[in-house]
Amino acid sequence: MNTASILVKTDPQVKAKAQKTAEKMGLSLTSVINHYLKHFITVETITFSTRDEEPSDYLIKTLKKARENRKNGKASPVFDNITDEIKWLEKQGI
Repeated sequence: MNTASILVKTDPQVKAKAQKTAEKMGLSLTSVINHYLKHFITVETITFSTRDEEPSDYLIKTLKKARENRKNGKASPVFDNITDEIKWLEKQGI
């Protein structure tokens, strides 16, 4: 069988727990990941929940700054089409 390798960086504890869970089910972690990839290709959808995720300090700081900028009128206008948006960006030197 012709195969390709994918390097995925993850937390070592996540990897260990995933391997343990796969083993309990009689599967390899490779087969689990391959199944997810095939499913992803078929449905062209990613489904996950962020309820267990915590925003990083950087994200919180950036959101606060964005809200402050918006409140002070330092934000881009809302556009109905891409042409107007590009013209506005070009005027900004972006």
